[in-house]
Formats: sequence, structure tokens, C-alpha cells
Amino acid sequence: MKIRAIAQNTFSTLVRDKLLIVFAVIFLCVLLLMIGSLTVMKTAAATDPSVLQSTELPLIGGIMSLVSGLGSLLAVWASADSLWSELKSGTILAVMARPVRRWEFLLGKFLGVQWLMAIYVLFLLVMSYLLAWIGGARIQSTPWVLIVYPMVRYAIYSAFSLLLATVLHPVVTLGIVVVNAVVTDMVGPDGNARFLPDWLRSAVYAALPSTGLLSESRFLTITEAKLKQIPWTEHAIALAYGLDCALVFLLLAMWAFRRRGLVRN
Repeated sequence: MKIRAIAQNTFSTLVRDKLLIVFAVIFLCVLLLMIGSLTVMKTAAATDPSVLQSTELPLIGGIMSLVSGLGSLLAVWASADSLWSELKSGTILAVMARPVRRWEFLLGKFLGVQWLMAIYVLFLLVMSYLLAWIGGARIQSTPWVLIVYPMVRYAIYSAFSLLLATVLHPVVTLGIVVVNAVVTDMVGPDGNARFLPDWLRSAVYAALPSTGLLSESRFLTITEAKLKQIPWTEHAIALAYGLDCALVFLLLAMWAFRRRGLVRN
């Protein structure tokens, strides 16, 4: 009950956050501009079908990647700010006096952020099908791929952010997560950090959370009706890896939070 109450309070606080509201407004404006461009391209594709394959479909994929990537930043910021704001205002002292164990408090924060991200993922799912419909394409895929993969990925980012936010400011936390994502992409199998020794690239790639493995775009191609056929074992391994990363980060965050003062340093 206590964990659920903290999760509900975290969610209600996040949806009223002015910064997140501004983010949502700007994001929707940019998205509307992109949809407008896509509509214009669809008109051009009516007379020249090659436009569909050369320009329109790549734009749809780019928009979906942008929306999905912004969700990762949202998960990071929401997690870090939800914890930091409690420490900054001192309201955490009233919460912990009920009493509430520290791990329960942190778990409630984590679940509240996941509640927010679940709504975002549903929005992402609707946008995927809407953009495909506008572009005259089709997505032949079970919806769970477009729901479970981003949710697991956002869980990793949320847990990692909570771990960092126990000792760092949300802005610093966001910066570290972004650098981590860039470095992981550089040292990955398709990265461009060829100037590093192979053993070093492999070690860094193994140590950092590889959220790219949990990108739904790995299994989905937006065309007239093409879906990459992936065996269930690959889904199971990727999702198990993601859940394991999220659990490890969350447990580390709970451990670090045990020793943290309940007021802002």
C-alpha cells in the first residue's frame, strides 16, 4: 500500500510538472510539423511512387526513432527530478516519518515513473500506426513488440537515473546518461570507434548498458507489409538482458540511497 501511494503521488506530481508540460508542448509542435511534411510527401508519392521508398518511409522511421529516443530522455529526467525535488523541498522527511523504508520509497518512485512511461509508450504505439497510415504503409507486427521493448528500455534508463540521482543533480545525471548512450553506440559492433583496441572496445561495450539491443526498430521494418522474422529465443535473451540491467541498477540505487542524507547537500 505504501509503495502504491508513493507511485501514485510520483505520477501525479510528474504530470503537473511545468518543465515536462513545456517539453510536451514543444514536442507536439515539432511532431505536427513532421506530420505536415509527411502529408505533403504523400501527395507527391501519388504521382511518383518512388518517393514512397526513397523519402517518405525513411522519414517515418526517423520520426519514430526520434519519438522513441525522446522517451529515453523523459525517463531519465523524470526519475532524477522526482527524487531530487523531494530532497530539495524536504517533503521526503514527512514521507519517511510514516514510516517508510528507503527501498520502498525508491521503488515507489521507480514505479511512478514507469506509470508515466507506460502512457508514453501507448502514445508511441498510436503514433507508429498513425504515421504508417499517413505514409500509405502498413505495420504487420504484434503490438507487444512496440510496447514491451521500449518499456524495458525505459526501465533501464529510469533505474540508472535513480542510481545517479542519489548523489548527483538531475542535470548532471542527464548528461552522464547521454554520454553513456553515445559511448555505447561508438564502441558497439556498428560503432565508429575503430581507433580503440578491440579488447578495450569489447570491455567498454560489455560494461555499459547496451540499450540499443532493446530497440524495437531492430525487429521492425516499415514498408508495405514487411516484418523481420526473429526467433522467440532472441526476444527472450534481449528482454532478459534488459530486465536484468534494470534490476541491477535499481538494487544499486536502493543500496546507495541507504547511505544518503535526506536533505539536499
